[in-house]
Amino acid sequence: MRFISFARDNVSGIAIKSKNDVYLALDQTNPKFPGDLTSLIKSGGEALTAARRSLETHGFPLDLTDCILLPPIAEPEKIICVGLNYVDHSHEAGFEVPDYPTLFARFRSSLIGHGAPIRRPNESEQLDYEGELVAVVGREGRRIPKGSALAHVAGYTVFNDATLRDYQFRTPQWTMGKNFDETGAIGPQFVTADELPPGAVGLRIQTRLNDVVVQNANTSQMVFDVATLIALISDAMTLRPGDLIVTGTPSGIGMARKPPLWMKPGDVCEVEIEQIGVLRNPIEKD
Repeated sequence: MRFISFARDNVSGIAIKSKNDVYLALDQTNPKFPGDLTSLIKSGGEALTAARRSLETHGFPLDLTDCILLPPIAEPEKIICVGLNYVDHSHEAGFEVPDYPTLFARFRSSLIGHGAPIRRPNESEQLDYEGELVAVVGREGRRIPKGSALAHVAGYTVFNDATLRDYQFRTPQWTMGKNFDETGAIGPQFVTADELPPGAVGLRIQTRLNDVVVQNANTSQMVFDVATLIALISDAMTLRPGDLIVTGTPSGIGMARKPPLWMKPGDVCEVEIEQIGVLRNPIEKD
């Protein structure tokens, strides 16, 4: 199943991609509205399947040019990001390949949807791209064994972890550079786990800046795969439905290039993950 979240005339809704590649939608004004994706994932069980049936039966065809695409998961409790999770990226960034995941947090105040502008703030010109796979938690758990970890994944989506590099490295903690408003692009589709290979392994991930390929890798190259990340993260904290695990970026970042390649107003950045979709965002000045 492939869902999107949208807003039209200040009313939010969700839609599902039909077999004919048409999005069938219901919004909050409709009594058949099944709920937003976050609440559906939290409901568990057959909630997403029931939502699909409702959308396919009662939904109206949605014109994507007539709405705003929202982050598919609007209010995650936690956004846990993984740094240095591809070998070549660790090397280009000047770090050793970690033997334990390098984790940091994003906050939902930084999230934007497909098509919304990534804002380059007045405080810095060092705005960098990072194409990443996101695993969306679907089942609560603590101390989850690796062998059953993928059963806790509801689905996947695409992320651009746009980063202000000078702010990232002003301190040993990366929080500031990773959380400027309107820099965390996510979406457009939430794809349920059953549509993809287990753990979303073996999918091409590519970032393009102004149609030029700047990152090109495969999710099988991650140092810590999705199951390992879930097992290790849940040692410390309870993972809850709707939590996002942003699994890290491959090599090719702008900071590592000579001269550095920073995103600037007027640019367009696309992140594409095979079988999941394309996340496209223009760059604008804050």
